[in-house]
Formats: sequence, C-alpha cells, structure tokens
Amino acid sequence: MEVITKTPAMDPSGFVLLADYVPEIIQEIRYYSTYNFIGDRIDGYEEPCALLTREAARALKAVSSEMNALGYRLKVFDAYRPVCAVRRFVLWGIDDLDLRMKPFFYPTLDKKTVFARGYIATQSSHSRGSAVDLTLLDMQTGKEVDMGSPFDLFNEISHPDYRGITEEQYYNRMILQTAMLRNGFNPIDCEWWHFSLANEPYPDTYFEFPVSSAYLKL
Repeated sequence: MEVITKTPAMDPSGFVLLADYVPEIIQEIRYYSTYNFIGDRIDGYEEPCALLTREAARALKAVSSEMNALGYRLKVFDAYRPVCAVRRFVLWGIDDLDLRMKPFFYPTLDKKTVFARGYIATQSSHSRGSAVDLTLLDMQTGKEVDMGSPFDLFNEISHPDYRGITEEQYYNRMILQTAMLRNGFNPIDCEWWHFSLANEPYPDTYFEFPVSSAYLKL
C-alpha cells in the first residue's frame, strides 16, 4: 500500500464547523465512536463534530435547504478526516488478525480486497477537507431513509448504480445524488454515501490537524 510521504498541513484557517453553517444537520460521527469497521475510536477524532472547508460547507447548506423542502434532513457520518486517521486505516489493513468488525462491515471481503476495490483509500479525499459521507433522514418518521445498504458496508450492494435493490431504495439514492450533483459535489462509483466538492479549494493538500471545534479557535 502506498502511504503519504508529503508532510501534511496543519493550518485549519480555511475550515469551519459544519453545524455553524448548517445548524439543522444531524451528525453521527462514526469514527469518533467504536461502531465502525475497525471497532475503535479512530486517531485524530477528538470530538464528534463535522469539519469542512468553508466552500464545501456552503455548498452543503444549499443541499440541506433543498432536502428540507422535500421533507428530509441531511445526516452526516464523516467529513474532514485527518491524515493520521487514514494512517490508522492502513495499519488496520495490515493486521490480519483483527477481524472484530468483519461480520458488520466487510462480511464477504478480506482486508486487501477492501482497499483494492476503493472502499478504503490510502490517501483520502476526506483529508483535503471537502468530502463528506452522508445520508437522508425522513422528517415525518424521524428515521434514516432506506438506501438499500448501511453506511460503510463494503460490498457491491453499496455501489450507487447497483440495481439489485428495490426501486424505492434506488430512488432514494438518486434523490441524494441528484441534489449533491446539482450543488457542486461529485460521487464515487463504490459508495452511495460519499461525495467530494468538484471545485475543492485544496486539491493537492492533505491536512493533519484533529477533528475538534476547539482547534479551529486556536
């Protein structure tokens, strides 16, 4: 696996707390918790909050307004991800004995295949600060919209264009994807929940500062 060798950036001045820009957004920051594909809180996640570049936060605000008008709220699982977190993912991938969360997140794949198929990157767009993992929540029921597979399930069923799901599940994915595309985000081909800002402000910079609202105020 290729590991980042360029020294990561530590300047958070172009980043904002997502909740300040989109106060109606719901956050369930999985890598702050232990319910993720590794089973531990991930390095660099010091607070369960979403950080994004200012440009990405503004674009996501527009998406949120559209979804609110249709009866949905956005729910974010991850946004900015420090380089040290990605490094933790890589080290996990090397450890053949740690399979604690395999039944829940990668039941049909081994770790090498998870990386080879792009579900986990050794150099993540999240570390540039303009990528986000999210879903929709139905404002009437208060529940997540059925997308056909849960967040971070590393399986073909999670591909946005997978048609082995119900028409309703596929339609739900397209509601989210269409709104994200219309507001300047691009999807990837293996995860229905992942989007990156097309005109990201730091296309060649990977950041290392921690996920912490306090750090933005330093």
